[in-house]
Amino acid sequence: MYVSARTDYAVRAMLSVTVEHPRLVKAATLAAAQEIPLSFLQGILLDLRRAGLLHSHRGVDGGYALARPAEEITVGDVVRAAGGALATVRGLPTTHATYHGAAFGLHDVWVAVEEAIEGVVDHKTLAELSTIKESA
Repeated sequence: MYVSARTDYAVRAMLSVTVEHPRLVKAATLAAAQEIPLSFLQGILLDLRRAGLLHSHRGVDGGYALARPAEEITVGDVVRAAGGALATVRGLPTTHATYHGAAFGLHDVWVAVEEAIEGVVDHKTLAELSTIKESA
């Protein structure tokens, strides 16, 4: 699995919004807190909103808030909303990888890898991750 900067930033932004709940969080605040370029983050936040993971509120007191409880949003939801595939082979979905001859069985390995990744990211919620504290 390759985790792109976009995917990493999306998960980090969602976790920042999670820990601030129920307060609204401005994009600039998220960008500064997680050291993410603001212009890049704004596009990510738009995708997260379109995917139904965030609500945005306009105005001076506006910002972003979770659209659903953190217990219902998984890392997999965020990864997919950010446009990231959970696993790829040469940039293609694992189901599109075709092999012949001695490598024929490799397709099943890549599909199993993707399923294993799904087993982790689709069962780890933002609520769970937001309770883990940095050790000193």
